[in-house]
Amino acid sequence: MGIIIPLILIAISCVVIWRAGDGFMTASEYIGRNLSDGVRGASINAIASSMPEVFTSMFFLFVLKDASGFSGGIGTTAGSAIFNGMVIPAVSVIAVIGIGLAKRIEVSKKVMLRDGIALILTELIFLILISGSELDWYHGLILMGVYLVYIAYMFLSMGKNALSDDSNEDIAEEEDEDDEPKPSFLKSVLTFDLENTFIRRKITGSNAWPLLFFSTLAIALVCYLLVVACEWMGADTYVVPYLGTFNGLNIPLMFVALILASAASSFPDTIISIKDAQRGQYDDAISNALGSNIFDVCFALGFPLFLFTIIYGPIHMPPELVDLSSELRLLLLILTTIAVIIFTSSKYIGKAKAFTLLTIYILFVLYIIGRGSGNEFTQGIADFLVETVRIFSIR
Repeated sequence: MGIIIPLILIAISCVVIWRAGDGFMTASEYIGRNLSDGVRGASINAIASSMPEVFTSMFFLFVLKDASGFSGGIGTTAGSAIFNGMVIPAVSVIAVIGIGLAKRIEVSKKVMLRDGIALILTELIFLILISGSELDWYHGLILMGVYLVYIAYMFLSMGKNALSDDSNEDIAEEEDEDDEPKPSFLKSVLTFDLENTFIRRKITGSNAWPLLFFSTLAIALVCYLLVVACEWMGADTYVVPYLGTFNGLNIPLMFVALILASAASSFPDTIISIKDAQRGQYDDAISNALGSNIFDVCFALGFPLFLFTIIYGPIHMPPELVDLSSELRLLLLILTTIAVIIFTSSKYIGKAKAFTLLTIYILFVLYIIGRGSGNEFTQGIADFLVETVRIFSIR
């Protein structure tokens, strides 16, 4: 019973994030309709779909108000980055192949190299920057600055590929004509279908922005529930009002966040990428995942860190959390590099690459489970990763 309650709360969080993410996706697609191929996925979609990571990291810090809370934020953002880089591209490819749209998908090596190299550089900065025993406001500010540089480059490189307003309005109108009859307003409200609640006929700027705002609010509220559930699951014991005291797993919060919080918060990324891939927008499908990782590492962690330390002062990290953070950041960099090599080894991604990515993610999950349970083999890997960081004087 001890872990059943947190798992139920996490399942509820997944559903709400998924439904709110659908509305977020619709609004962000309209708002970013004039961006070129690949740019929209790496900027507008990436920001929109990564809002759960922002709020989850924020609540971990502001609810727990200590280094443990920051470790939960690192676990969520890093775990989400690994999920995005491995699982989302894989399931997007499998979704396209599974319904017979194609036997493999073709992606732009230029887009993959652009976003892949940017992500690797971002994670190197992250590895070096978040490395000491004390974290302050300027650490968060630098991370946010890195993302702003990336976004500036994205928009400056958009060039001639940008679509005109007229062509996108025509596309929107064509899509509206093909839409099936919408469910009733009451049914939309009861099923938490935010898109059909706010947009009854045609999407416009006057209903896209309210949809974006309300979707953000819904995601923020449910992310608080997600943080509470993860805190309960990782605790030795926890108290549920009116129900009593229950036993948790008694493992570091970072491990819980790495698997459960990261997967739950990545639901919008997954849905957006699958739909992009099924529409033939393969560059957007993959660049959304990679762009989301850059946003997760830089802004979803940098902004809460900046805001928290401005209000409460520096965060002091105990040695064990410093080592745990070093281990995770180096592991994230290694797995990201492997994923980028897989993406750029050829211009096609088929079943073999998709299942390779899924296998790597499964091995990562098994590693985290082993670390949480004190397995000697995984502890040996962890010691090697931490020692590697020390040898290269990254921390």
